Amino acid sequence: QVQLVESGGGLVQAGGSLLLSCGGSGRSFGTTSMGWFRQAPGKQREFVAAVTWRGDSATYAQSVEGRFTISRDSAKNVIYLRMNNLKPEDTAVYYCNYYYTSYSIDDYDHWGQGTQVTVLR
Repeated sequence: QVQLVESGGGLVQAGGSLLLSCGGSGRSFGTTSMGWFRQAPGKQREFVAAVTWRGDSATYAQSVEGRFTISRDSAKNVIYLRMNNLKPEDTAVYYCNYYYTSYSIDDYDHWGQGTQVTVLR
């Protein structure tokens, strides 16, 4: 089973930037779309962004569109999330995972440990 390892989170002032990374061991991401998700305190996990296996198309949640950019390096088996102009409401634990358009959040049964992003006002 693939192990998803997220990194790059931290504490940042509002308006700042972070670059998150996600690596997979045990299995290549291959020809599967990949996504980023997040879970804020007291809230359900939600979709943030997804990228096709070729890396030529991306989808974003409305709340992050124009500020976040998802990308992938298939050769390195790594997914990235560049987050600019961060807002306090972006504070959450961020997770990566395979992305299936037919899945709801509850359909995913395997998650990594995530990486904490905290945005200060």
